[in-house]
Amino acid sequence: MRYGALEAGGTKMVMAVMNESGDTLQRETIPTLTPADTMPRMIGFFRDNKADVLGVGSFGPLDLNPASPAFGSVTITPKLAWCNYPMLKVFRDELKIPVAIDTDVNAAALAEFMLGAAKGKSSCMYVTVGTGVGGGLIVNGKPVHGFMHPEIGHIPLIPDPEDPTPDGFCPYHKHCMEGLAAGPAIEKRWGISAKELPQDHPAWKLEIYYMSQLCANAMFSFSPEIIILGGGVMQQKFMIPAIRKKTVELLGGYFPEPLIADGLSSYIVEPGLGTASGITGAWLLAKQLTETDN
Repeated sequence: MRYGALEAGGTKMVMAVMNESGDTLQRETIPTLTPADTMPRMIGFFRDNKADVLGVGSFGPLDLNPASPAFGSVTITPKLAWCNYPMLKVFRDELKIPVAIDTDVNAAALAEFMLGAAKGKSSCMYVTVGTGVGGGLIVNGKPVHGFMHPEIGHIPLIPDPEDPTPDGFCPYHKHCMEGLAAGPAIEKRWGISAKELPQDHPAWKLEIYYMSQLCANAMFSFSPEIIILGGGVMQQKFMIPAIRKKTVELLGGYFPEPLIADGLSSYIVEPGLGTASGITGAWLLAKQLTETDN
């Protein structure tokens, strides 16, 4: 069995064909352009490399209601060319193989739950901070779906008093997590990419504050057993220890001392799979689909 895996991100599409053990047989990365530009190249990759089944972890929002006529479609997204695009249907129609789809962050959360930092837990939340901010929530071994799916990146936050752009940059609403703390928000606020900012730049104080609010909100709202922070912005190694410290401060002593006795050092963590969480999760979606079919 050859498992196709697609990590469909807002900036790039990571495609792989993997074996039963998760070893990568073929891999290719292309930029995320319009569907007309991007879909034929992806379909060609999986067809040429003889994928028997495909798992897709995609940027969203997605329609994940199996009873919906638009199941598996991208819905309303800032990537306007992809609005209401029937991604699942197109892959199924063109490839003529079984295809499973979930959000990219749910796929990454699943990978961390089964093979990474959350292995052995009953729940976890995975957050990625990069082109956007997304969060995947696993409870009792399954990604959480509901009216739609968790939109962690659009949770409203309290702007930092020192933020020169307190409304943020989300096109839909003011001062949400993505509009305040995603990579493009950092660049718009300061006029320079997050990758080029020195460690002592005031941008990081704001980022730590916003990430800590998100973690505290998650603890109050979902109480996951572990929170995993990934994505390009989180590659700054000083960030997670600072986020732990600020999160403890924001909790205000509300949580029991045993939980925070180590300063959340084993609770707010880096991905156990590094940058491979997303593509590994897509592989797992494909595997689960074949196991269900059997």
